[in-house]
Order: sequence, then structure tokens, then C-alpha cells
Amino acid sequence: MAVLEHLTSQQAIDLENKYGAHNYHPLPVVLSKGEGVHVWDVEGKKYYDFLSAYSAVNQGHCHPKIVGAMTSQAQTLTLTSRAFYNDMLGKFEKYASETFNYDKLLPMNTGAEAVETALKLCRKWAYEVKGIDENEAEIIVCENNFHGRTTTIISFSNDPVARKNFGPYTKGFIKIEYDNLQALENALNSNKNVAGFLVEPIQGEAGVYVPSEGYLTAAKALCEKHNVLFIADEVQTGIARTGKMLAIDHENVKADILILGKALSGGAYPVSAVLANNSIMDVIKPGNHGSTFGGNPVAAAVGMAALQVIKDENLAENAQNLGELFRSEMAKFIETSNIVNKVRGKGLLNAILINDTEDSDTAWNICLALRDNGLLAKPTHGNIIRFAPPLVMTKEQLLDCVSIITKTLKQFEK
Repeated sequence: MAVLEHLTSQQAIDLENKYGAHNYHPLPVVLSKGEGVHVWDVEGKKYYDFLSAYSAVNQGHCHPKIVGAMTSQAQTLTLTSRAFYNDMLGKFEKYASETFNYDKLLPMNTGAEAVETALKLCRKWAYEVKGIDENEAEIIVCENNFHGRTTTIISFSNDPVARKNFGPYTKGFIKIEYDNLQALENALNSNKNVAGFLVEPIQGEAGVYVPSEGYLTAAKALCEKHNVLFIADEVQTGIARTGKMLAIDHENVKADILILGKALSGGAYPVSAVLANNSIMDVIKPGNHGSTFGGNPVAAAVGMAALQVIKDENLAENAQNLGELFRSEMAKFIETSNIVNKVRGKGLLNAILINDTEDSDTAWNICLALRDNGLLAKPTHGNIIRFAPPLVMTKEQLLDCVSIITKTLKQFEK
């Protein structure tokens, strides 16, 4: 088979199944083109993208300003490693640090790498600044979290699919219930070796669980009281997805360590980052941490363009307005529906709860029907469907999508 030979959908699926590791279970659709809020399969059928590559494509597919920045830089200089300076990284670090009001940025490539970076940074700060005895630092995490799938991260996951048969696991983590301030306070009071609290402002992979109003504010106050770092994983919720630049901005919370990824790239090129002020970031010295590709010139150019598009096109405001409209329209449908129990979310990160058990295939079958009707979404945790379209969507397009979703759901009414 020639490399450039045109494939049918089934041929592409068969190739992946034969030659690729089976570490994903994709919806059976093979995409070959994307523009704005739409994608096309290899047969030319057009779809609304209602997942946005798990919120990496907030700025829309193939945004010309982001692609332009990427291709322009790729024709000049792509990689130097960090053995040398390059003329783009400092510009990106300054632009992003000023955008989010931090002193410094540490660049990486993927969200999981950025989470690992934040954990290392927190622990080093704990030993060198807070004064915790070496190797005794504990980091509080929340049950049903999703921060990635590296060995350390799955060590504090309670998802058996991600965790089972990958041990031995990394120690040093305390798991508490999400959205439970008393559990957080108890953990802080009972352990003098707590260095940080790692939390998703909204638990996306768990089913778009939005915590109670005031939870993040109170959690940050508890961390300050106990001299513990508040670490916000905004890999999925950040960069305007929830109607603010960051999800923690809804409660005016400032994280001690901020983790960004996904839409920091606009979906064009892997870019992630950890941001903190000097009192924390300065514990990192040469040789402590790094990445050959982290902070490369292409990533720096893409990151700046991705953030600029968010600002220029007022995408946070658009996400806020369209999110309210989406939940309002879905709530009207739910009033007379027996297939959907609930809609929840913030901005354009939303989910519907299907009226069936977690081990059922109803949500999967609904997503197959949505595909057939021209809209792509994916279930999570069995009976939950996450909806997260690109933030460049218009009101007219959103209402068209609501029509497709409700029409499809009616096919499954019991």
C-alpha cells in the first residue's frame, strides 16, 4: 500500500487495529480534514465536532493564525534543545506569564508531563522552603481525578482500567473526596507533611463534575492556612473553555502552581506549561528537570498565537454565553425526556447523564447515532456524554447542534 494512497474508513480502521497498540477505543469514524467547528471523514461527510480533541481545539480546527505561526516558524528553526537559547522561548514565557499573572513559566509538551512537573516542583519546594523532611512530603488529590496516565499519576487514580496491573505504585499521595471541604481540612489537620493540594476545578473525564460554589475559594484558604500549595490542573478547563480564561477565575482564585496544556497549542502542536511565582519556581535548578522538545521554537510560536486568538476573538465570553444557552435548551428537553436525567457544566464544557446504568451501551449507541446525524461526541464513564465544541462556534451553529442532539435522543426514548 502506497503511503499516499487514499484509504476508505474501514481500511484506515483495519490498519490501526493491526499495527497499532489497542490503548484506545475510538468512535468508528475516520477524520481527514478540519476547519473551525467542523471535521470531515475520508468519504467527505461533514460533522460538527463536539469534543474538540478533549478541549485542545478551543480555537477551532486549523485556525489560520495558529497554523500560520507554526508553519512560519517551522521554516526557520524547529528545535535546538535547551542546550542553547532560542529567540522564541523567552517571548512565549513573557507573554504567557503576563497573561496569567505569574513570574515564571516552565515549558513542557503534554498535559501529563506538565502534571508530573508540578508534582516535582511542589515536592522540591516542600523540602527546601517549607522544611518537610526529605522523602516525607505528601500531596492531597481527589478521588475520580484524571491527571494523565503516567506511572506516578495512575498511582493516585482510582480508575481500575488506568491503574490495574501497572504497579508497583508511587507513594506520597492522600486521596480525598472531591468537593468535600471537611475531608480536605481533616487531611490537612492530620498530616504535617502535606506539601500541596492538586485539584481539577471541574472534573472533566469523571463526567464534567462542577464543584459547589465557593469550594475552590475555601480550598485555597485552607491551603494558605496550612502553608500548602494549591495546584490547579487546568489542562482541560483552562484557556477559555469554561467561560473565563481559567476555571478558577470564576471564584477569583489564584493557584500557587498552574498547569496548562491542550488549548495552549490550539490543537496544532504539543504545548504545555507550569506557571508559578519566583518563591516557588526558583527551587528548580539546572539539571533538576527538562525536556528536549519542551520550549522549542515552534511550540513557543504556536503558544503565543493560540493565546492571542483567544483574546482577539473574545472566546471566553462566547463560551460563557453559548454554554448558558446550551444548558437552557437541554434543560427544556429534559423536562419531557426519560432518556436524559441531567445536564451540567460550565461554559462550553458540558455533559448529559443518560438514564441507564454505567455498564450499559446506551450512551455509546447514542454517540453512534449522533455521528450518523452529523455530530461527534464520546461517552465517559459509561452513561455520561461529554459535549465540548470549539469555542469559535456561533449561536446559530449551537442551536443547530442542539436540534441534532435532541432529535437523536428522541430515538432512544423508552
